[in-house]
Amino acid sequence: MRRTRLTRAAATGAVLALALVACGTDSGSSGSSSGEEGASGFTPPDLPMADSLGDNEGTLSVLAWPGYAEDGSTDPKVDWVTPFEEATGCQVDVKVFGTSDEAVNLMNSGEYDVVSASGDASLRLIASGAVEPVNTDLVPNYADVWGFLKVRPWNSVNGQMYGVPHGYGANLLMYNTDVVKPAPTSWGAVFDGAADYSGKVTSYDSPIYIADAALYLMKTQPDLGIKDPYALDEDQLKAAVDLLKEQNKHVGEYWSDYLKQIQAFTNGDSVIGTSWQVIVNLAQADKVPVEAILPEEGATGWSDTWMVSSKTEHRNCAYAWLDHIISPEANAQVAEWFGEAPSNAKACDLTSEGFCESYHAGDEAYAEQIHYWTTPIEQCLDGRTDVKCTTYQDWQTAWTEIKG
Repeated sequence: MRRTRLTRAAATGAVLALALVACGTDSGSSGSSSGEEGASGFTPPDLPMADSLGDNEGTLSVLAWPGYAEDGSTDPKVDWVTPFEEATGCQVDVKVFGTSDEAVNLMNSGEYDVVSASGDASLRLIASGAVEPVNTDLVPNYADVWGFLKVRPWNSVNGQMYGVPHGYGANLLMYNTDVVKPAPTSWGAVFDGAADYSGKVTSYDSPIYIADAALYLMKTQPDLGIKDPYALDEDQLKAAVDLLKEQNKHVGEYWSDYLKQIQAFTNGDSVIGTSWQVIVNLAQADKVPVEAILPEEGATGWSDTWMVSSKTEHRNCAYAWLDHIISPEANAQVAEWFGEAPSNAKACDLTSEGFCESYHAGDEAYAEQIHYWTTPIEQCLDGRTDVKCTTYQDWQTAWTEIKG
């Protein structure tokens, strides 16, 4: 059995404390130039950035999602850690975490050198000073990363990259083709139309799912003024919560374990809901009659980032790992093992036939329809300054209310 992440986003237990004053920090690195402008509106801690590298220190502590740092212990054929150790002399110790909240807490301890952070964790790590700016000029393979993953709100601040993109994917709308007719084209099938499949609608079990409702409202109720599904003022959050409370009446299961979702679609307990491409592929391989779409409103999704601890004593090994893990060889292996699009454009030449097409790797038009997980903070991510936005803690409270 392949080992993939059972849950990607978890409720955070603390408010993200960010300064109110906009920061004028210069990027300091010529390696990040493409994509949408990164996050701004707060002042990150003034931490130095490496300007050169030296001899590797011989050891590296890696904090990773399951499936991101395989050393052959899960499957002897799945190992990209050992080649790194042999090439660099950096002996790797891997600690696996299960939620973004856990990753943030562990990284703030200062005991780990690098971390694979999702967008609901990365800004918190930057704001707390747990991770440092990354000089992408010192990561040769960064040049081959898809441009649309660089300098984005979840991995940079004011144009300065704080890591290297690892992989990405969209939260899709999956449905049973025998039951759901006609085929859906919109998220409305699980919101306004949820009653048509009452008791058999499935939704992702996390406060970050509020962004899915916000995205739907952003496209269907423009009078609400939502410009970014992760930047909701109190009225906008209430509208999303009201929509999700109504949906809750028809939800049969909130899921976070991908195996349980496959089982639910297999036995008919679920017929429509949010899913991932890897789940779709596995279900179809088991002859479950399902299809999935990226709805007309777009979708939420994830883009993970490898980040370096500001307290690391193994910076040379850390940078060596960043370069290794986004190399075509390692990036291809991780993408196929985990089930996501690779970040390195050259990785697709090393994946199995049809893999990158299935995950829409490198399809910029497709990727730009994904609203990647980003930590909701008080400073509105859509640029508004005349109102305070709700924080992830507000979303956590709301999610408890939604589920009852």
